[in-house]
Amino acid sequence: MTLAKRCWLMKCEPGAYTIDALARDGTTSWEGVRNFQARNFLREMRVADLALFYASNADPSAAVGVMEIIREAYPDPLQFEKGHEYHDPTSRKEKPKWYTVDLRFVEKLREIVSLETMKRTPGLQQMMVVQPGRRPSVQPVTKEEFEVVLKLGRGAQR
Repeated sequence: MTLAKRCWLMKCEPGAYTIDALARDGTTSWEGVRNFQARNFLREMRVADLALFYASNADPSAAVGVMEIIREAYPDPLQFEKGHEYHDPTSRKEKPKWYTVDLRFVEKLREIVSLETMKRTPGLQQMMVVQPGRRPSVQPVTKEEFEVVLKLGRGAQR
């Protein structure tokens, strides 16, 4: 797999969406991001960038798959839907606050790469996801970190 210009890690709780659901659906939009730092990272994504699908608040929390950005950031339509859990009455269509990107399924990792594994794996100590207090739902990952996680998830020798 040729790596994109940038790589990312994107968190989702299993109760909201899973890598298996993405594999079934083929594509999805990554709506509901309501953190300004994570939103800003969404706006930096470009078509063909790759992202690790990270199951957060799972048992265990772990990287479980790979996704590709297929549509760059656009206003999250759910912010305008009254009554929806992601509705934001302070956001305006002419100046939206929240964004989403569209993704496609690339692969499910053969082995999950748990947060604990990431914490103890050489080359991953600087990943934002392993830093206490620095865990936005969307975050950049270096190409080298991405490759290490892929090797672990594909069952390569450590």
